[in-house]
Amino acid sequence: MTKQDVDPRILALCAKVTAKRPRVVIDHILEHGHVTTEELQTLYGYDHPPRAARDVRENGVPLETYRIRSERTGRQIGAYRFADPRKIRRGRIGGRSAFSKKFRDALHVRYDSRDAFTGEKMERRYLQVDHRIPYEVAGDVSLDGGDLEEFMLLDASSQRAKSWSCEHCRNWREDQDADVCRTCFWAFPESHTHVAGQQVRRLDVEWRGDEVGDFDRLRAEAERQGIHLAILVKNQLKGSDA
Repeated sequence: MTKQDVDPRILALCAKVTAKRPRVVIDHILEHGHVTTEELQTLYGYDHPPRAARDVRENGVPLETYRIRSERTGRQIGAYRFADPRKIRRGRIGGRSAFSKKFRDALHVRYDSRDAFTGEKMERRYLQVDHRIPYEVAGDVSLDGGDLEEFMLLDASSQRAKSWSCEHCRNWREDQDADVCRTCFWAFPESHTHVAGQQVRRLDVEWRGDEVGDFDRLRAEAERQGIHLAILVKNQLKGSDA
């Protein structure tokens, strides 16, 4: 595929993208027809290639993910190319809105600077603002104070876990139904009925500071019984040692 083969609607969207990371992905695809996860890592230093591809999608440019054989290792790796222009969705052009300091301040007051999944209070610099319903599904929403409930605070670990799960969810990849996201753990952990479409209930718990000793004792007991730590905790909640 050459630049001349790219649909004009795709080219028009690409021309609007100025941010460095999505621009790198777009320019490589325009020149070579596709870009692989291996190239994003080795040529451009992006340790998490799906994040770079996601930046492109957030700017309104549809990408297709497929598998290709690496010329370097012979293994199957991921690759990205422009998708059908009919997949262009309104509300994605230009990418996410930037979060102002005023808006971030309001979120930290609303959520007491706590990670949405673990409930742990952290220094502000460790928490990132994230859409509850992925941008790729619902697009952007207004950032006025009335929409605080549409966002959450996550530390880097929580955000990576959410990104991975969402990107592998059928609703993200195909259905794009915001109502499905609204009942998912990754959007509303406090009131979820499923986890990425699976009938699962989930609770993330962390032990910090003086609590670490409690965790170590639980882990030692799980090892003594030869069971997974999560099973031990469930058994103790049920009042059983079996």
